[in-house]
Amino acid sequence: MKIALLSSASSIHTVRWANGLSAAGHEVHVITQQPIIEPFNPNVKAHIFPSLGILGYFTMAAAVRKLLHSLKPDILNAHYASGYGTTARLVNFHPYLLSVWGSDVYDFPYISPLHKYLLQKNLYAADAIASTSYCMAEQTKSLTNDLANIHITPFGIDLEKFKPTKVKKLFDNASIIIGTVKTLSEKYGIEYLIRAFKIVSEKHSNLPLKLLIVGGGNLEKKLKQIATDLNIAEKTIFTGRVSHEEVPTYQNMLDISVSVSNSESFGVAIIEASACAKPAVVSNVGGLPEVVDDGVTGIIVPPCDPEATADAIERLILAPTLREKMGRAGRQKVEQLYDWDHNVKHMICVYENLLRKT
Repeated sequence: MKIALLSSASSIHTVRWANGLSAAGHEVHVITQQPIIEPFNPNVKAHIFPSLGILGYFTMAAAVRKLLHSLKPDILNAHYASGYGTTARLVNFHPYLLSVWGSDVYDFPYISPLHKYLLQKNLYAADAIASTSYCMAEQTKSLTNDLANIHITPFGIDLEKFKPTKVKKLFDNASIIIGTVKTLSEKYGIEYLIRAFKIVSEKHSNLPLKLLIVGGGNLEKKLKQIATDLNIAEKTIFTGRVSHEEVPTYQNMLDISVSVSNSESFGVAIIEASACAKPAVVSNVGGLPEVVDDGVTGIIVPPCDPEATADAIERLILAPTLREKMGRAGRQKVEQLYDWDHNVKHMICVYENLLRKT
């Protein structure tokens, strides 16, 4: 099958889909206006157009239409409904699958009535829609009067890369490390994790508790200042941005993985942690309750609540056997539902079904 992916080449999600589909034996073309940051497989062909920001999603349509006419792909899969979904609608190529990512359906349509109108036009233009989680599928349906043909296509992980492994820790080996692997932006609630850690570390000052924040972002300076103001800077490490290849190492450094986001469409970082047999503390928002079974693979807490987050962390730091039990259960859940090879095969089935129907 010849597949055209209209998506950001700067996103690791695009890279993983392109490489996964290519590894499955398909001819993959990535059409983008963003630069390549993580490498594609040699067999993946990238077509990079000049970046004009938001305007580019409109202006590149004619050139993309011409390129698709030349490539003659079997299917077009655009990723991100508000950006490349606009380009795909203007190109008017079929069969066409639109993959929604999160903020495109949770945030973009509520900026203004015009934004909502634009997004709805993009959603209706697709032959089918792909969502990584059931909650995001429901959100997408609410924008299309339940008329959308939506497929659940989980964004799983490579179980050979993400598995329980002994690694050299950044802290003393006796430390109990609580942390997260996330972009440092407002919606991921890192501040609530830091404040929860302050509560727990103060209450259990006799325990060697450490905080590991893995990832870069525009809140890094602010979050470091919060850690300093709370007098926990000496117990905290901010790594800054790390490559995708380094993520399994950092996930394995953690004893407890925390993701108390304000908004989360799926929860890939928690799946990665669970695959490494780490118990999780997550907020009850978006797709996080889908990837964590409360009391089984982790603990679900209310969002924006440092005290509840601290209580969950405390429960886990005081019960090493519970941490191990939840970690094992998390690994089993990921093996059953989020094996990347199975997820790629499922996406190919979605493509094939769409081809048969159109």
